[in-house]
Amino acid sequence: MGFREVSVSEVREVLRGWLDGAGLRTVAERAGVDRKTARRYVQAAQEAGLDPAAGWDALDDGLVGQVVVAVRPVRPNGHGRAWEALLAHEEQIRAWVAGDGKDAKPLSIVKIEELLARQGTVVPYRTLHRFATERCGYRAKESTVRVNDGEPGAELQVDFGQMGYLTDQDGRRRKVHALIFTAVYSRHMFVWLTHAQTLAAVIAGCEAAWAFFGGVFKVIVPDNLKPVVTDADAVNPRLSQGWLDYAQHAGFVTDPARVRRPKDKPRVERTVQYVRGNFWAGESFTDLADAQVAASRWCAQRAGMRIHGTIQARPIEVFLQAEAPVLLPAPDAYDVPIFARVKVHRDFHVEVAKSLYSLPEQYLGQHLDVRADSELVKLYQRGALVKTHPRQRPGGRSTDPADLPEHQASYALRDLARLIGTCAGHGANIGIYAERILDDPLPWTRMRAVYRLLGLVRRYGPDPVEQACDRALQLDVISVTKIASMLERATEHTTPTLPTATAATTTRFARQPTEFMSRTTRTANSWTTPASRGTALAIHGTTVATEPVNAATNGTTALSLIPGSAREAIAREDAPTPRNPQKESTR
Repeated sequence: MGFREVSVSEVREVLRGWLDGAGLRTVAERAGVDRKTARRYVQAAQEAGLDPAAGWDALDDGLVGQVVVAVRPVRPNGHGRAWEALLAHEEQIRAWVAGDGKDAKPLSIVKIEELLARQGTVVPYRTLHRFATERCGYRAKESTVRVNDGEPGAELQVDFGQMGYLTDQDGRRRKVHALIFTAVYSRHMFVWLTHAQTLAAVIAGCEAAWAFFGGVFKVIVPDNLKPVVTDADAVNPRLSQGWLDYAQHAGFVTDPARVRRPKDKPRVERTVQYVRGNFWAGESFTDLADAQVAASRWCAQRAGMRIHGTIQARPIEVFLQAEAPVLLPAPDAYDVPIFARVKVHRDFHVEVAKSLYSLPEQYLGQHLDVRADSELVKLYQRGALVKTHPRQRPGGRSTDPADLPEHQASYALRDLARLIGTCAGHGANIGIYAERILDDPLPWTRMRAVYRLLGLVRRYGPDPVEQACDRALQLDVISVTKIASMLERATEHTTPTLPTATAATTTRFARQPTEFMSRTTRTANSWTTPASRGTALAIHGTTVATEPVNAATNGTTALSLIPGSAREAIAREDAPTPRNPQKESTR
């Protein structure tokens, strides 16, 4: 037999009609119950001491409660016989509900009801469902405790939610996320749209939120975003270095929600669905910037002006009245830095954002922490600042000459002035000689010669090299090889012997002055003959000397030019006369 719970209002209505003198049939019709049920209520009231002549004052809560207990069927522990029958199968039902996670899967209540019926236990479905829920862990639900909203301006809850897809102007279809900020006290919200979930995107959303709210909330309750939380511990979560740096800049405290605990930030959890369904759904935007303008307008005019179901007020009005005056001042614009851990390589440099920065030799092979913003790159070792460089573009390099070995710094940096200064430090002439070596359209191609010159200084000492450079500069000889030869032969102090003029006496290969004398003129139009026979002319068209030689001038002569055709005539005259064989035989 089924069980129907007795209603207090039902009992009170039956007794009220009976006290007014109405019959049981009329009273039952008014209360909507059976006439037999109405008779049972009246009999139980009379047994509890109700007098028909008593008025309304006699129907107090105590009397009605006694009637309800009297007419309710006897149910041990508040349950009927079907419940008692299920107690014998509690362990089996618990196993069916849970399953073992391998082959046996959790069963539904309908299947459990069928299996119990095969065993001879037939119970109503609703009774089996209540039994499995209350005693066997079927779809167990935790209780919910409402947390106080706290003070105005104290807490801001943040969550990421996926909105949908947006096609850019270049035709790419990209996913759009919404970073939603909800004030706990006023429920006023701000929506920031982005394509990425990086630290830069989160910080950009926070900067836009401070501008929208006009200030900063004291406590931020974010989700466990990877850019924000690196170790999601329930008690001591570890925040990323970049987020801590920004929190110090803005002045707020971070209290992350626990993993898979949406109740830690309930004010913003339901807001994600509201934004997706009320703002994004059914809308069309040209690009992300257009969507962001629409989102800011929607937050101020639509979401902020609605009557919120919990606070029963307009969020923007509550915010402006209670929270806006107590917010922290908005910070200056934040230069989003890059945080990294790098290793100092053997080339005395570290790589940060595809750029190179130098460090001294004592840090080779060590790992350093880096903070790089748009202006400076700072390198730390165990929290101590060890080097600062100006930020370089990708592919650039910032090298401090003091970080490199002294004997390699000039060559690595192609610092010609430093190299010349090093040479001048060993001697003035050495410096001048190095400067003369580097006097070239491509001076860095001559740097090795200067380093060889410095090697000679280390080998022979600065004084001999200084003397050798002095002699070479006097003779205008710029060659490190010559300097090395002078030092090897120890001739840097010797005055070189210069070539002298030829002596007046005739040497083996010297020509006689008469060879250059002019031939006597035969006729007015004839040319002179060569001074000696057998002298061959080297090239056709050259000239022959025709002026007499002055022996007193050490072999120097004054020369006159003779045309090439005349020279051929002279050659014919000087040629020997051919012999006649017949004449020779007669002789």
